[in-house]
Amino acid sequence: MSVVNLNKARKSKLRAEEKVKADENAVRFGRTKAARVLDAVNAEKANTRLSQLKFEDE
Repeated sequence: MSVVNLNKARKSKLRAEEKVKADENAVRFGRTKAARVLDAVNAEKANTRLSQLKFEDE
């Protein structure tokens, strides 16, 4: 049997739990950079198209 430092054991357990939670959040909320860029491009196209179709009141 070996000696176990309780502080290290507690901290390593806490790190493991935080990593599990972080991985879950990455799956739930995470998006790839390509998806963010694609959404930005589509939003810009939509805004441009909307501006073109907008009636100007004189």
